[in-house]
Amino acid sequence: MYQRGIRGAVTIDENTQESIKSATIELITEIKQQNNIAPKDISHVIFTMTEDLNEVYPAKIAREEFKDWKYVPMMCFNEMNIRNSLEKCLRILIVINTQLEQKEIRHVYLKGAAKLREDLK
Repeated sequence: MYQRGIRGAVTIDENTQESIKSATIELITEIKQQNNIAPKDISHVIFTMTEDLNEVYPAKIAREEFKDWKYVPMMCFNEMNIRNSLEKCLRILIVINTQLEQKEIRHVYLKGAAKLREDLK
């Protein structure tokens, strides 16, 4: 058994609770589907958001929307403020216990965040 990280990101249209909620649910759902993740296999989840997003914690949304994640440890942080970096971006790192090899992990980059990892298409 290995611990593997699944990365993902999505851009968000506006700094509102509803926009952040919608994007968080979309990103997690897509990662779960592409990687067949079971909550029992998740070690922990780290969310980051750029400084221009501050209306709601994505971990709170995940806990409310994905009831089977009740015991999954989650933390939220601000993304580093790097000049000319992608704005209104939510990033996620889900660390799982799995038999999969690194190259079998499906990372998910949605909307404007797709340009962050064009090499993974």
